[in-house]
Amino acid sequence: MTISIWQSNPSDNPPVREVDVLIIGAGLVGCAAAYFVRQMGRSATITDMRDIALGASGRNAGFMITGPDTYYHHAIERYGHAAAREVWTISERTHAFWKSIARQDGGVSIDECGSFLLAESADEARELQQAARALHADGIDAVFHDRDPFGRGYYAAIEQPWDAAVQPVQLAQAVFRASGAELIANNEVYAIDPIGPECVRVASYRCVFQARKVLICANAYAPRLDPYFTGKVIPTRGQCLVTEPLPEPILRGCGYSDYGYMYYRMTFDNRLLIGGARKNFRAMEHDTTDDRTTAEVQGALEAYLRARFPEAADTPIARRWAGIMGFSADGLPLVGSLPGKPDVAFAVGFHGHGLALGAATAERAADWLINGADPGVLNAARLDR
Repeated sequence: MTISIWQSNPSDNPPVREVDVLIIGAGLVGCAAAYFVRQMGRSATITDMRDIALGASGRNAGFMITGPDTYYHHAIERYGHAAAREVWTISERTHAFWKSIARQDGGVSIDECGSFLLAESADEARELQQAARALHADGIDAVFHDRDPFGRGYYAAIEQPWDAAVQPVQLAQAVFRASGAELIANNEVYAIDPIGPECVRVASYRCVFQARKVLICANAYAPRLDPYFTGKVIPTRGQCLVTEPLPEPILRGCGYSDYGYMYYRMTFDNRLLIGGARKNFRAMEHDTTDDRTTAEVQGALEAYLRARFPEAADTPIARRWAGIMGFSADGLPLVGSLPGKPDVAFAVGFHGHGLALGAATAERAADWLINGADPGVLNAARLDR
């Protein structure tokens, strides 16, 4: 991170705030981490350069889809069978947590409408069949459709009836309320420097924190906080658009296809949301924190809308937006501590799958930081070998 001499010291005597556990990042993962820190008998303070869910947590499509970000049989090939099953369990734990918070709070729009992973080609349909077989072999009751359940030109689908669509900003706000944490918003962090056992100095715009423990939950922005994350967490842009309200729903469930590169759903006020299309624009969308939309990706989203949802083709586009995801080097989240800084831990690198894996990852990170518990398959040491 770079700051000017004028920004670094807006006050000759910046206030010092002593806190127990400082969490950097007020998205879904940071708020969940604060909740679990409290459950472990510690107090949490959250700070963020913006505010609750104003980063990727509030810019995603709101899909609560169980599992890893790749087809299940590919996850087994890449990570091993036990690791893939553990990731699935982490996802189930995450969704159970989100749903519990939503029920308790009462202010979260959520629809347990299920999800559909759809094939754009015959080759992808064969991949879906292999994925379904791997899921069934592990006792996961996904439904395989050997034809398009929507009649829109897809080739096959995997249906997960237990998945859900959520309003992610409402969810993050509810998790924050449940955490009981203090929030210091609009407060960019400049430096994190341990100065002794359980004593970490964190310089920020509004104050200097003196924390016993620090947990970084800044995801795509982690490389700005410490060079350790360079090459391990890659900021990647995702883009969406949403139409004006339609007369009636034209889609059920959360749909995604083209190996996850396209995704779509109805919003709670009956708009069609479409996101993705970065597959053909990798050079533009990869390794950037610029959250502006681009004509190229937005044009591809509009073309997809016209091709797959022609009944909405003449409906005006109400809004376009972009968000910055934190992709990890191997596709799995990272939990660990910064080298030589045992009191500074992190939960980052969600690979566009924070709603699937975020809460249970935050729980493991808090347990690692406070109790020294092994984070299992999420242990960032795997990338240091």
